[in-house]
Amino acid sequence: MGLRRPPLAVNYRRRRACGTLSGVRVLLVEDDAKLAERTAEYLREHGIEVEIAGDGDTGLIRAIRGDHELVLLDLMLPRLGGLEVLRQLRERSRVPVIMLTARGEEADRVLGLEVGADDYVAKPFSPRELVARIRAVHRRAANSAAPTTDAQVHRIGPIVIDRDRRRVDVHGQACELTPYQFDILWILAEAAEHVLSREQLYNRVRALRGDPPGEFDPSVDRSVDVHLSKIRQGLAALDADAGAMIRTIRGVGYVLGSAS
Repeated sequence: MGLRRPPLAVNYRRRRACGTLSGVRVLLVEDDAKLAERTAEYLREHGIEVEIAGDGDTGLIRAIRGDHELVLLDLMLPRLGGLEVLRQLRERSRVPVIMLTARGEEADRVLGLEVGADDYVAKPFSPRELVARIRAVHRRAANSAAPTTDAQVHRIGPIVIDRDRRRVDVHGQACELTPYQFDILWILAEAAEHVLSREQLYNRVRALRGDPPGEFDPSVDRSVDVHLSKIRQGLAALDADAGAMIRTIRGVGYVLGSAS
C-alpha cells in the first residue's frame, strides 16, 4: 500500500526541561521485532515512553503526526527505506531524529546527516550509549526552544544570528537550519574573521551544548563538511553573497567573514 499522508502536519513542540528523559515520547522505527522490543524495554526502564513502528511507511505516518519528541530511525527498513523516511519527514517536521546504522554504512550516515538527521548510533550499539545520545539530542532540542538569559546577537554583513530566538535572518528573511547547523554558525560568528579547524568547530559546538570533547575521526570530519555545505546553501538561497561569507581555507578549516 502507498503512503497516505495526513492533510496537515502537526508542529513539533518541545515540552520538557533540558536533560530529563522521564516521560519523553520516542518513536522507534525498527523492523527487527526482537531488537525493537529489547531496546524499548531498556528505554522504558529509564522513564522513556516508546512506540514501535515496524516499517518505513508506518513510521513516517506516526512521525509526521507530531506525537513524539524524538525519532529513532533504522536505515534498513522494508517498504520505505530509512533515508526516504527522513527526507519526507524533513519536509513536514523538525522533530529530532537519531539514525540507527550498521557500522559499515559511513556513506549512508553522511547522507543521513545531510538530509537532516541530528545524530546517529552505529549498530551494534550499547543501550547505555543510546540513552546518552537521546539525552544529548533531547537537551539540544530543548535548548533550541528556550531563550538564553543574555541577549546575544551577531550581525555579519546581511546575516543576523539571534541566539535567544535561535533564528538566522538574511535581509530579514529566515534561514532554516537544523539545531546543529545553527550552533556551528554561531561558533563561526563568535570567531568571525578567524579560521577554525573542523576539530575546533566540532568540540566548540559540544562545549556550547554542555558535552565533553569527543573523539574526532574521519566520519566526524566529513559530517562537519556536510553541515557547512548545508549552511552555505541555506544562506545563499537568500543572498549569494551571504553564502560566500563562509569560506574554506584549504588544509586548515573554515572562516566566517567578508567574502573574498
